[in-house]
Amino acid sequence: MEHMRELRKNNFCKIVTLLFVGFQVFLINAQEQSKSDFTIVSKNSKVSILIDKKDATVVSIASNILATDIEKITGKIPVVLNSNKVSGNTIIAGTIGSNKWIDKMITNGKINVSEIEQGWERYQLQIVEDPVPGVEKALIIVGSDRRGTAYGILEISKKIGVSPWEWWADVTPTKKESLSISIAKEVSKSPSVKYRGVFLNDEDWGLQRWAALNYEPETGDIGPKTYAKVFELLLRLRANTIWPAMHSSTKPFYSYPENKFVADDYAIVIGTSHAEPMLSNINTEWKHDVMGEYRYDTNATVIKNLFTKRAKETAKFESIYTTGMRGEHDSPMIVGEDDTDAQVSLLERVITDQRAILEKEIKKDPKTIPQAFVPYKEVLNYYQSGLKLPEDITLVWTDDNYGYIRQLSNPKEQLREGGAGVYYHTSYWGRPHDYLWLNSTNPVLMWEEMSKAYEFQSRDIWILNCGDIKPHEYNIELFLDMAWNIDDFKESSSVKKHTQKWVSREFTDITASTITNLLFENNRLAYIRRPEFMAWSQVEPVTKEGETELTQYHYGDEVTNRIESYQKLIDTTEEVYKEIPAHRKDAFYQLVYYPVIGASKLNQKWLYNYKNKFTAKQGRQSANRYGELSNEAFDRIVKETDYYNKTLRNGKWNHIMTMAPRFLPVFAKPAMSTIVNERKASIGLALEGYQMEVNYEIINSYADVLPVFNNYTNSTYFIDVFKKGKGAINWEAKPKADYIRLSESNGTLDDEHLEKRIWVSIDWSKVPKGENKKEAPLGHDFQLIPPSYKVNSAIDFKADDETITIGVSAYNPKFDDLEHYKGFVEDKGYVSIYAENYTRKKDGKEANWELIEGMGYTNKVITALPRTAKPLVDLEEIKMNSPVLEYDFHTFNFGEASVNLQAVPTHAPYAGIGVRCAVSIDDALPVLVDFETKGRSDEWKRNVLKNASVQSVKQIVDKAGKHTLKIWMVDPGVMIDQVLIDLGGWKKSYAFPKETVKK
Repeated sequence: MEHMRELRKNNFCKIVTLLFVGFQVFLINAQEQSKSDFTIVSKNSKVSILIDKKDATVVSIASNILATDIEKITGKIPVVLNSNKVSGNTIIAGTIGSNKWIDKMITNGKINVSEIEQGWERYQLQIVEDPVPGVEKALIIVGSDRRGTAYGILEISKKIGVSPWEWWADVTPTKKESLSISIAKEVSKSPSVKYRGVFLNDEDWGLQRWAALNYEPETGDIGPKTYAKVFELLLRLRANTIWPAMHSSTKPFYSYPENKFVADDYAIVIGTSHAEPMLSNINTEWKHDVMGEYRYDTNATVIKNLFTKRAKETAKFESIYTTGMRGEHDSPMIVGEDDTDAQVSLLERVITDQRAILEKEIKKDPKTIPQAFVPYKEVLNYYQSGLKLPEDITLVWTDDNYGYIRQLSNPKEQLREGGAGVYYHTSYWGRPHDYLWLNSTNPVLMWEEMSKAYEFQSRDIWILNCGDIKPHEYNIELFLDMAWNIDDFKESSSVKKHTQKWVSREFTDITASTITNLLFENNRLAYIRRPEFMAWSQVEPVTKEGETELTQYHYGDEVTNRIESYQKLIDTTEEVYKEIPAHRKDAFYQLVYYPVIGASKLNQKWLYNYKNKFTAKQGRQSANRYGELSNEAFDRIVKETDYYNKTLRNGKWNHIMTMAPRFLPVFAKPAMSTIVNERKASIGLALEGYQMEVNYEIINSYADVLPVFNNYTNSTYFIDVFKKGKGAINWEAKPKADYIRLSESNGTLDDEHLEKRIWVSIDWSKVPKGENKKEAPLGHDFQLIPPSYKVNSAIDFKADDETITIGVSAYNPKFDDLEHYKGFVEDKGYVSIYAENYTRKKDGKEANWELIEGMGYTNKVITALPRTAKPLVDLEEIKMNSPVLEYDFHTFNFGEASVNLQAVPTHAPYAGIGVRCAVSIDDALPVLVDFETKGRSDEWKRNVLKNASVQSVKQIVDKAGKHTLKIWMVDPGVMIDQVLIDLGGWKKSYAFPKETVKK
């Protein structure tokens, strides 16, 4: 009986205990789930920040950064303490196991950290009442490790309105007298990518000069003071890794002993590039006079001594050791035998020896030491040729230097213990041309490629080559935000949302939409041709400027259209600049104004130069004016760069911005053609469609008839009226038919107004209808269309006693089958289609066609997803199971046609997947189209300079009338941008003509 009473008593105690614990958990959860206001600064008070002196140094650094941020907003700086002498509202920040107050709250059940405990770089934020004696309310920041704590602390800086770019782009915080935040319990996930960071490469032209001559003159280099600021930025952006600057202009990172300690204080992991094995900088650390030749086959002992020295020096610090070996100055490794098998064998020996050094000096199993292998350039060939790589080493794949990832892990490689990563460029020095000045990598392209990498399990190391940091600010943040939480970027539209959120944070909500659209249009134009590529020159060897591929006399004049597109950007940028609050104008200048104006003026410099040369050949007086405009664009770049360096923030950024990296021809002031004409003023005419001007002294001049106007596309064409000679001259244009419309019909040309572009269009309601037919006329030459379909007239241009007659032909038939037709139609012998504007799409068994917004020539491309879908190569299986895009189009001619497809020039992710699609017209068997390129071929060079791969296949259009173009998926991930069906009428142009859609 006594036993039963004791048992009941014990059970009762257990029940009470469980009820009490349950009630306690309920209270904690209720507290965690409700938002609470927390006052940081009020009129009469300010918080203290309580940390434990035993915690990591980075916790103290981050706490002091937060305190300074609070001061910048309110003028009051919180005290950072590590003692019990606290009261009132307090921020308590610490790492689990390294902060006695945090640990006590965990033990007492005040906070529950089970979600983040043992996690990688995780943090938890919450408000707790009476957390420690003397404190009424505390904002608790707890990290799973030292970086998790630092990220949590700096997350508060973001929440109170301090940008990560507060120092690096002078995003001055908005002043407030009081400061509070409303916060619920917030638990971060582990980062999507384990090691995330940047590579300070090609630093010669900005960062090194700025540090040496301005910010850190006592070192005369990028030293510990500069790196401390870089590391602070990385912490604010939740990054954890850096590949330090490595050019010969900069002393090696480890030549300054303090650098490694600063990195450790900021909890930043040091790695090195593909050309810097074992954290060594071969460019400047290898001394030929005392060390001999940098060849492992003949001088391995000396090379191993260098590796050993660095391993000893870095044994106690967080590092990622690059294994393998390349030659000096980013060149191939020198070996005695020109034999791939021998090279592979030697590289395997190098890696084996490196791992032995790591094991000996760090005194750990090499499998537990972070290591990377970067299959870049010839090393990729060695890897593909069978190189045996230890499974625990991380494979770091690379892009082709222009934003297109060369290769990713195949299914077997995706299971490797060491995983995989990506080294990606938004700045590059090398063939076929550098882009070191502005940030011209399309952010949506970067999203697409890095999302693909993540999908193929490259999740361990992401490194962005961002050159000098400035002006790559936005792409750096986007890259690192994706690496932090890829789930926020599931769709292409996520990038634009991210941009708008970023713009709102840095400037104002009022102008956010305008600025976002401005940036996306700047990205679109740069995608069509990067600013640095506008001279049509190349490097290594450096070539002079070449002839532009942009046409000035077809399809509305591509050169003028691009000038005008950039002028709209300039006008919008200057207008928005006026609306930016005064304390954010310097930030706007750095993040938007200078990059947009710089890109615009570099474009206009060359575009006006091309117009100068073109119009000079026609004897136009306006050629001189175009030369002046080109020079003015050059001078504007000089002016803005000078302002950036010398005036902005009182010279804070002096030497950071160089407008002519490597002094390449594209950055120079171009040579101009000059027109000297002493004759009396006369007019000249130049028509769309002709390279030469109208020569009215020649009877039946072939350049005196405009291209045929097509009712179904509502064509418009231009006529340039220009002045030759000295003085002024009046002109007048008189149409000979009432259906011919002119944008202007008269004017005066003088020294102020040297030329005028007249737009000619047709009032189709007044044009006589052609015969009612079911079929179209034969023949590819629209000048030879049968009379029953074409109406001819003319425009007389008169000046003084001269009359120049320009022919006008209007194609205005009436076809029954086009009465209610909606779709694409032939115009002047071609059909032009934007890939996103399909008539129908049919899903496949495993994949679907999906839109990607924000990239391509039209800001939209279409691709087959998921990228892991099985490729289909059998033509019959393609017709049955592959997703297909269908485009209805109508032709007025028939015969053999070239179907030209423009795709984004991506690479196959691995062997077994290609870069192919298939096309057919009507019910023909699909024909394969392959966009893949090999190595650094001439085709690849053309593709990356143009951001486009154009392939052509022949198809038969068996009759005039309606047809359907079909594009089938063969390999997933191929991105189609535009399509041109050429029946023999397409003229030379850089981009495909605008869409020929029935109006």
